[in-house]
Amino acid sequence: MYAVMVLCALLGFLVPAVRAGMVNPTRVDLILHGGRVLTLTDPEPSPPPTAVAIAGDRVVRVGDDTAVLALRDSGTVVIPLDGAVVTPGFHDAHAHLYGLGKALEQVDLTGTRSAREVVARVAMKAAILPPGAWVEGRGWDQNDWEAAEFPHRNLLDEAVGDRPVLLRRVDGHAAWASSAALRLAGITAVTPDPPGGRLIRDATGEPTGVLVDNAYLLVSEHVPVADRQQMLNRIKAAMEQCLRYGITGVQEAGVTAERVRLYKEMQQQGKLAIRLYVMLDDDEQTLAAGFTAGPYISPDGLLVVRAIKLYADGALGSRGALLLADYSDEPGNRGLLVTPVQHLREVARQAGRTGFQVCTHAIGDGANRLVLDIYAELLTELALTDARWRIEHAQVLHPADIPRFAELGVIASMQPVHCTSDMDWAGDRLGSARIEGAYAWRRLQDAGVRLCFGTDFPVEHVDPLAGIYAARTRTHPDGTPSGGWQPDQCLTGREALQLYTVGSAYAAFQEAELGRVAPGMLADLTVLSDDPTGSPCTDLLAIRVLLTVVGGKIRYDGRS
Repeated sequence: MYAVMVLCALLGFLVPAVRAGMVNPTRVDLILHGGRVLTLTDPEPSPPPTAVAIAGDRVVRVGDDTAVLALRDSGTVVIPLDGAVVTPGFHDAHAHLYGLGKALEQVDLTGTRSAREVVARVAMKAAILPPGAWVEGRGWDQNDWEAAEFPHRNLLDEAVGDRPVLLRRVDGHAAWASSAALRLAGITAVTPDPPGGRLIRDATGEPTGVLVDNAYLLVSEHVPVADRQQMLNRIKAAMEQCLRYGITGVQEAGVTAERVRLYKEMQQQGKLAIRLYVMLDDDEQTLAAGFTAGPYISPDGLLVVRAIKLYADGALGSRGALLLADYSDEPGNRGLLVTPVQHLREVARQAGRTGFQVCTHAIGDGANRLVLDIYAELLTELALTDARWRIEHAQVLHPADIPRFAELGVIASMQPVHCTSDMDWAGDRLGSARIEGAYAWRRLQDAGVRLCFGTDFPVEHVDPLAGIYAARTRTHPDGTPSGGWQPDQCLTGREALQLYTVGSAYAAFQEAELGRVAPGMLADLTVLSDDPTGSPCTDLLAIRVLLTVVGGKIRYDGRS
């Protein structure tokens, strides 16, 4: 803990010193010129800067071409932008890096229009696997099917026979398993629902193979564990995918102690290609190790371990989100509390005492109120100031709870594409009154609440531009519904970009170094073919990532 405090103190001295011109580079390593620089400083410079100079891992000059190019020498790499737009690097405030790497190996079920289409993709994968090997997949959503109902294991059995299959729903809060997978887990008609989970059953009481929230763990623990090299390969593939979409940093929501060790090894070996801010899993061994060691910041700042991830409820799509009243389309069901209240309270208390930020998954209005109540109690008890505790997703809020975020200093960590993924059916779940508090970015901002944006990949697509599009339009990529869904909650292009940069940096205590393009800031930059804040919404999804720069190094070059 002392080392973290010393490092933060040093950074607190260094950054203002660089900005004031007290630290002068002996040489400039990289210059980007001939474009437009969105600094996201307040106010934005006028006229807009056209060039950026970088020395080491820092921005040292932002200005016009003449002033910046005057800093070059024989060793400077000079890249003409030809009118391209430089923004602060996209920093995803809530994602699952390892989950993305794993999803890239599995059957991709996103966009499937029926259970039969899912089964067809599974059968194709099974045909190339060794006998008895598990088939894993992710991305199905029964709400997108003509028959918007949970599927049955019999369909999988017909296609792959006695092979274990486990397919996670798009939100990760439900799964569809074959009969063979249920047998390996010992699940039968007499198996009770686990705490915080639900086994969907047919009319005879037999499990259908659909497992909601904690019921998923009954089967997933029987899936063969990846070896070290597989894990490294997944992380590398996920980082490469992030860089292609201009993502320079990820706040990873839920990491085991084993993966923390791998990340530290990768950082020490110079193999971390993006910046990682880690939330520790709510696992006894992981938390024990983390709380004993205290928060960690690597010498180069690429790896930060100083947060924990808790779960209050499930997801709205699988009716696991905890609501204050019954689901409108399933009377008698109010969702699931997936973690006991006393456990949430005690782990958050330990985190606060040991210098860790608390980030709690809460989607339903019942879960959000519960978490706010716990935070209010503990922030007062522990006398914490500027703790920046967060609620991850904050999708459905009772109007009375919106101002409490600002009053408590709680950050709403939200994912705009969740809105456009859910809007076709969210009203069925919630009804016309509650829907007013759903995906309410504008209401939160107007109430003075701090927000940050992410994608929640692989739940949603990796591309932050898809999130900016969703935030600006609240429509599907084809522009429907006309005018947007609850358009009064739309954000401007600048606001949306800020929440993927400035907002994310603040949510990770990194606003002194990340989120803006200015002298002294870390040189994490994304170069785009057009301006995401000014382009017509219809053109947003056609914008290309040309360069991704992390710590002054070009990590992705998509210009060719």
